[in-house]
Amino acid sequence: MLVFFRERLVFLAVPKTGTTAYQRALAGRADMVITDPPELKHAPLYRYNRFFRPMFQKVCNAEMETLAVMREPISWLGSWYRYRRRPFMKGQPNATHGVSFDEFVRAYLETPTPGFANVGSQARFLEPRPNGTAITHLFRYEEPHRLDAFLEERLGVTLALTRENVSPVMELALSPELARACRRHCAPEFELYESISAGGLNSTAGAPSRSTG
Repeated sequence: MLVFFRERLVFLAVPKTGTTAYQRALAGRADMVITDPPELKHAPLYRYNRFFRPMFQKVCNAEMETLAVMREPISWLGSWYRYRRRPFMKGQPNATHGVSFDEFVRAYLETPTPGFANVGSQARFLEPRPNGTAITHLFRYEEPHRLDAFLEERLGVTLALTRENVSPVMELALSPELARACRRHCAPEFELYESISAGGLNSTAGAPSRSTG
């Protein structure tokens, strides 16, 4: 999580959406940089609303805007799958060695979700709160130029990004039947992703999502 207090902007770090590169590039420009523990570094909107928003509001009398990045849902699952196939993960309970991508996604759709496929939900991470707190600026991972332009204008910086925390490279493709099942079962994820406008704004406040932990 990055906080730019003077610009009244909080950059929430959705896992597997490339935010580590922005954290490294903007750490010197931010007023607060939360890198650890992961529960705070990757604090979802509901955790931000519960703990961070009241601090800014009550102590600083400031209402902050929020920014986040969302990845195409199947691509996001693919990134998690590849991330958990890194060499040092071999033998660990959450590793995906010896598991095909179809098997990983099929497990993700199960209830309860097996540990190796329990990676959460972007829609749940970004879900608006009953008090009206919502993501102000939502960008697609696949359109980094829009996010970069927004940040450069808002913060008055020139970004120089490097690749960080990269998963192993491999070609992944779901069977057509499983891809359709994923779209049905995870409809809120796809609806939210498709609602992101060309300008990078979330035009629909977001729909309720399945909770995957």
